[in-house]
Amino acid sequence: MTDSPSGTTTTKGPARLKYAPTAFLLPGGLALLAGLDAGLLLAGLPSPVDQPSLTARHGMLMVLGFLGTLIALERAVALRRTWGLAAPGFLGLGGILLTVGAPQWLGTIALVNGCLVLVAVYVQLFARQYDEATAVELLGAVSAMTAALLWLRLEVSVLLPWLVTFILLTIIAERVELARLHRPPGSERILLILSSVVIIGALASLIAPRLGAHVFGATVLVLTLWSANGDVARKTIKLTGLPRFSAAALLLGYAWLTVGALIWLIKGEPNTFNSYDAAVHSVFLGFAMSMVIAHAPVILPAVIRRPLPYHPSMWVTLIVLQIGLSFRVAIGDGLGVQLAWEVGIWITVAALLLLPLTAVTLVITASRKRS
Repeated sequence: MTDSPSGTTTTKGPARLKYAPTAFLLPGGLALLAGLDAGLLLAGLPSPVDQPSLTARHGMLMVLGFLGTLIALERAVALRRTWGLAAPGFLGLGGILLTVGAPQWLGTIALVNGCLVLVAVYVQLFARQYDEATAVELLGAVSAMTAALLWLRLEVSVLLPWLVTFILLTIIAERVELARLHRPPGSERILLILSSVVIIGALASLIAPRLGAHVFGATVLVLTLWSANGDVARKTIKLTGLPRFSAAALLLGYAWLTVGALIWLIKGEPNTFNSYDAAVHSVFLGFAMSMVIAHAPVILPAVIRRPLPYHPSMWVTLIVLQIGLSFRVAIGDGLGVQLAWEVGIWITVAALLLLPLTAVTLVITASRKRS
């Protein structure tokens, strides 16, 4: 038996993957580029590809096409079963179909299938080791599948809480799993209870949007504060090197998630442009991408089977992302300064492009040093 980077126990042997599934990163990267292009189009800013059909697909490209593919790939590697690669395969295919202008329903069906396989992956992981953290990640995958199914009929703005729930439960469950030894007994049981309440909040947002949005915001806020309070990052921020870098990214991610939760709690359904923009990007850029940056040096090597050593240059991406979000959300959305909002968008796009470029550069450099 061996532990995956996320703490999930896996099995070595004949069933292990025979090759590094690096190729599955490519569709995720394409979805990221298409999603960024769509974001620029939505903002009325110059974009490399002027394809108006991308604008309605921006959210799904970024959340399920990009983040979903990355999450599914990491879980498939942890499972060490070839069939698990169908999850990132279908999610990546969905991103490709949405990017090239295929009918939206066709891309959506691919996303649904990817989420369905991801659910099966979590079921198998849970069967190996019965623990509440994996059960919460399973709930996150079910939330992703729910969002994809709802997209067949509803706008992204309506099903947004389900996308938030997917990212929220997946990441926080992993944080609790990693910090198991540093948390008091019963923490995973509390996590499962709070996560179930978040699911109820997402349901409430569909049934009674105005009241449900307040409920959803409250549930997300409680889970965020509880997770941040017990996260080992509060201690490792005092260290140096990779532990300090990861801790800084994690704590910044929690801070942005708190902002998003407060918007839902106070404003209810984010039905103005500024409140919607601030809520969405606080969660998916501020929280999710900060968490990706924090975990990349640990998780990416397990996926590509090449080392990604810590380097101080990693701070550049993290800092640029925080600056861009501050301009966009705090000054642009919060104070209504259009120029700051536009500048913030450009800066965050630069940060999201810097992330893979930095990772690739460090991986290549490390490989050359080894040879």
